[in-house]
Amino acid sequence: MNPKLSKVLNLPNTISLVRVFLAPLVLLLLSLKINIRVPYLPDLGGGYITWGDFLAGGVFIVAALTDSLDGYIARKHKLVTTLGKFIDPLADKVLVIAAMVALVELRRVPAWIVVVIITREFVVTGLRLVASAEGVVIAASRGGKVKTVFQIVAISLLILKLPGGMALMWVAMILTVSSGMEYLIDGAKMLIEQ
Repeated sequence: MNPKLSKVLNLPNTISLVRVFLAPLVLLLLSLKINIRVPYLPDLGGGYITWGDFLAGGVFIVAALTDSLDGYIARKHKLVTTLGKFIDPLADKVLVIAAMVALVELRRVPAWIVVVIITREFVVTGLRLVASAEGVVIAASRGGKVKTVFQIVAISLLILKLPGGMALMWVAMILTVSSGMEYLIDGAKMLIEQ
């Protein structure tokens, strides 16, 4: 393999790329609506869990966990690359948006909440692109990281039809808006200072 290519396609970047390709699998498993009940799993108030939900939930959770893994490996082994800085947040967004779109189709989450969350992602990404063109790096904030955790937990619960999923989605939406405002304010200050 070409040495430059092997440097770019290092382990953390490969893990991030796998996450990108797992997102459509989550969407497919939910969209196929495999309505065969998983035996021995109790109905916890959201209806029985089907194999489609169970498999999609498993793939989603594994994919979400790879986000921490790739970052940890990249920092520990000094494998941070420009591609990694691009593909890692993109993979997160693709995974979350794919799952949320499927959940809208299944009527487990209102479409307007998904539109608010997607809009925030576009605004923050756009702001980062403008800042980057000006030579300013806008790092991930603590609020953005907390928002991501709440989104992932809420989506996991909604996929698996477990109690509390919609309540956590409301919290995630509020955190999404507030962290988005934080990025806008901080980003505007940084750009004005430039």
